[in-house]
Amino acid sequence: MRTVRVSSAVMTHPVRLVQARELAERLGLDGLALDPEPDGPPSALRTALVAWAAAETGGSHHLVVQDDVSAPENLVELVGRAAARFPDEALVFYTNWHARNGGASRLAALAGAAWVRAVPDEFTPSLAVCLPLGTAEEFRRFATGSAERHDDELFSVFFRARGRMALIAVPNVVEHIGTSSINGHATQGIRLAVCPTDAADAEPLLEHGRVLEEPGWIPYMRYGEGYIRLVGQEHGADGGRGHHRWRDALPATGLTERAVLDAVAEAMPADLAAQVAGRFGRDFAEELWIHCLLLGRQAAEAARRLGDDPGDVPPAALARLRDAAVSTAGPAGLPPERRPEAGPDEVRLMSAFAWTAVRAGEKWPPA
Repeated sequence: MRTVRVSSAVMTHPVRLVQARELAERLGLDGLALDPEPDGPPSALRTALVAWAAAETGGSHHLVVQDDVSAPENLVELVGRAAARFPDEALVFYTNWHARNGGASRLAALAGAAWVRAVPDEFTPSLAVCLPLGTAEEFRRFATGSAERHDDELFSVFFRARGRMALIAVPNVVEHIGTSSINGHATQGIRLAVCPTDAADAEPLLEHGRVLEEPGWIPYMRYGEGYIRLVGQEHGADGGRGHHRWRDALPATGLTERAVLDAVAEAMPADLAAQVAGRFGRDFAEELWIHCLLLGRQAAEAARRLGDDPGDVPPAALARLRDAAVSTAGPAGLPPERRPEAGPDEVRLMSAFAWTAVRAGEKWPPA
């Protein structure tokens, strides 16, 4: 591993200045990057450019976090170790639980991986990103003058142009807090990490865990319905931004709707299904189970490609990562307006239900 020196900044708006200062002090971050036009139209990119320009001369990497996160006190140390392992990569330390990249992370966790390559047809999560200094400067030059106001969208354009998307840390030590949004994302409701993980487990996972470069097709949920992100869909006329319902996408996966429905009839537990349906509706219960069935199948395929675990990660940490991934599948899959209904009891119920589907999917014969 190379020796690295990580500088850092918190990007913030004056309305969150106190919150940002407390975060920077608690995490030992180098400083704040204030929105240079706080009364102007909302623009995360405008503030991000200030944050990336704050990279320390003579360092090797720069970390930028947003002000509405929580993280362990040793975040900079964890990021530094990850940067030493992957010195030339763009590293992302938070992923939304309901996004396509969230689906990729959930699949990777179930396959036993600790890192996954971001998909090219979606925004790059930007709540906590570390870039090599050269890449940070390239991005700043690339983004200066852009009409785009979302830094996460422009990150993906930038990485696609370079031919290499970011590496996403599957264990999320960074968590989003609150539902308000200066940049207009509040309509998405509660937005949390896909695989919340404590620092003790994250350390060996990030340092030694396997990397899933290509997860294959990716099951994900949005607004109560199941979808599949297909391999290569970024090459479509819409740049891959469209969403394919699982039924429509199945022919491209090698699976059939008949096989899926047979699995539902044979393996979906009626008692748990009835309980989930009683709280969130029959359609949601079925969509969640099928989503997790497909997720289990793809995770098993990915695990076979990854091969044997090198043994440098404690099995208990991997098991807890898998549990974290499944625990968020249910609440993330709910429509935004219904996510507040998912209290601890509901999350436990949906997790138990989801696991039955994941295990059924894992038992499907290899492709």
